[in-house]
Amino acid sequence: MFKELDGDQIRIQTNAIQTFEGWREAHHDFRHSYQGRMNWSRVNGVQYLYRINGKVRKSLGPRSPETERIKDEYSAQRKKLRTRRNRLQTKLKEFAPINRAYRLGRVPKIAANILRALDEQQLMGNHLIVVGTYSLYAYEAAAGIQIEGKLIATTDIDLLWDVRRRLRLAVFDAPDSGVLGVLRKVDKSFDKTNSSFRARNDDGYIVDLIRPMQQDEISTQIKGVGGEADLEAAAISGLQWLMNAPRFNQVAIGDDGYPVFISCVDPRAFALYKRWLAEDASNRDAVKKRRDRQQAIAVAKIAKNMLGLKFSAKDLSALPLRLTQHAKKLVASSAK
Repeated sequence: MFKELDGDQIRIQTNAIQTFEGWREAHHDFRHSYQGRMNWSRVNGVQYLYRINGKVRKSLGPRSPETERIKDEYSAQRKKLRTRRNRLQTKLKEFAPINRAYRLGRVPKIAANILRALDEQQLMGNHLIVVGTYSLYAYEAAAGIQIEGKLIATTDIDLLWDVRRRLRLAVFDAPDSGVLGVLRKVDKSFDKTNSSFRARNDDGYIVDLIRPMQQDEISTQIKGVGGEADLEAAAISGLQWLMNAPRFNQVAIGDDGYPVFISCVDPRAFALYKRWLAEDASNRDAVKKRRDRQQAIAVAKIAKNMLGLKFSAKDLSALPLRLTQHAKKLVASSAK
C-alpha cells in the first residue's frame, strides 16, 4: 500500500520543503507588503513622500525626519526581503533536478502549476481547499511515504488516472473565488464547459469548483466574481462536513521537481468521509465505492500510524455523527 522514503529521500525532501517554506513566506511578504516603491515628489515647492504601486500613488506626508525614517526603513527592508527571496529561489532551482532524480516529484505538473497560481493570489487555504484524490499528495508528503498504485484494484487503475486528470477545489469563507482567470494564467486554453462549475483545457484536464449545499438551495444564486463568464461553484451534499473539519496544510513536490503548497482537510475527516461514501452514500457507483473504501483505509493508516493522529470524539467534534460513527470500524480496518 505504501512505499517508505529512504534516508536520502527524506533528507532531500525535508531540505526542499524547508527552503520552499522560507521562500514562500518571503515572497508573500514582498509581494503584498513591499511591492512598489517610495519616492519624493515636489508639490507647490514642498517635497512629499509617496508610496507608489502601479498606478496607485499615496502621499505619506511632507518631508520630515519621520518620513525620511519611513522611507529608509522601507527601502532597507524591501532590499533585504528581495535578496532573501531571490537567494532561496536559486536554491529551489538547484533542488529541482535532485528532487526529480530521487523520484520525489508526485503532483502532476499541470495541477502543481494551478495550485501555485492560486497560492500566488492567496486563494489556496484562504478561500479554496483541495478535495478528493489530490489530498493524498499532502498526506503522503507529511508521512514520508509514497502511496503505491496497488492502493486500488487492478481494474481501477484507469479510473485512478482519470481522477488524476481532474482537480477538485472546494470554496469556503467566500461565496465564490473567480478561479477561471487564474487557470488561464497557467494555460490560456482553459475555458468554462457547459457545466458552469467546470473548466477544461485543450489537453482535457478538468478543474471542478464545488461548494457546500445551502439550506435554501433553490433561492441561492452564486455567480463567479468575474461575471457570467466565470465559474459557478456547484453545490455538493455533505461537503459542509469537510468544510467544518480542521485544515491540513502541507508542502509536496511537483513532478517538475519544484515544491507546491496544498491546503486540504484533516486526513481523519477525509478517511471518515470516504468511508461514509463507501458505506452509506446513495446513488454511488460500485467501482467508486470500492476505491472510496480503500482510500479511507489507506488514509486512516497514515493518520493513525504515521502522523500520530487519534480518531477521538474531541478531535472530531466538528464532524456529524453519521461520519464519526464509522471511526471505530475504520480504525479496526486500518489495523489489519
